[in-house]
Amino acid sequence: MTTIWAGLSIGAVYALVAVGYNIVFAASGTFNFAHAQLMMVGIFIAYAGLVTLKLPLLVVFALAAVVVAAVAAVEERVAIRPVTGTEGHLVTTVGMASLLDGASQLIWGNQPLQVPFFGPAGVWQVLGGRVLPVELLLIVAALAIAAGLVLIGRRTMLGLALLAVAEDREAAQLRGVNVRRMALGAFAFSGLLAGLLGPLIGPKTFAVATLGSALALKGFVALAIGGFGSVPGGLVGGFAVGLVEASAGRWLGSAYADLSVFAMLLLVLLVRPTGLFGRVRERVV
Repeated sequence: MTTIWAGLSIGAVYALVAVGYNIVFAASGTFNFAHAQLMMVGIFIAYAGLVTLKLPLLVVFALAAVVVAAVAAVEERVAIRPVTGTEGHLVTTVGMASLLDGASQLIWGNQPLQVPFFGPAGVWQVLGGRVLPVELLLIVAALAIAAGLVLIGRRTMLGLALLAVAEDREAAQLRGVNVRRMALGAFAFSGLLAGLLGPLIGPKTFAVATLGSALALKGFVALAIGGFGSVPGGLVGGFAVGLVEASAGRWLGSAYADLSVFAMLLLVLLVRPTGLFGRVRERVV
């Protein structure tokens, strides 16, 4: 159970990255390779607020959310909108990710920085396994965010508009949906979410300038396994990646952890190329 808890907790982080990918992909058809770096910036802001400036916890949450949302909105206006309709966003988002990696390294350095957890300390015994409170909180947060996004997508006009844009961008535009505003809002919201998660994820991963690249890769694997455009798929894919990584590291050795994850990805794509929850969309021309 200790291994399972460890896998679920790190899998929750991967799932949250995959969910962020899906928010932007559904609203704009763009894959934001810099989303993991936005989450990394939120973690660094959490460190600066809690350790350097010693701000109150609620202020740190608000500061991280606002700053990262603003960075994400700037990314949409500078790196996405000028190349709309082309595949240029694949290059511009990678460039944005590199820019954020370099800026984080210049500001905070290369050494891992410990982000303090605002909850209880110590190790808990849950269902026969040892788990940290922050790890349980990450699992609950991933489940709650995914459930909330599914409800928004199915029960609100905004969610239905996002689904319409994801299904057929041109048809949604003809029906009066402002697709540009939707894209900007999706980027800002994904940044807001990434910033809010910074104080939660930081105690688990530490704040380090290489974190964004590591999370981006595993988050993409989780997304590919779960299926593009599916929030439940991103959640399941993240947990699956975390469990396989932790189990392989426990029983086969740390050298086989990444190998096992990519072997699972290959197996899933061979059986279901669209992912576990993805679906092939056919369009009559």
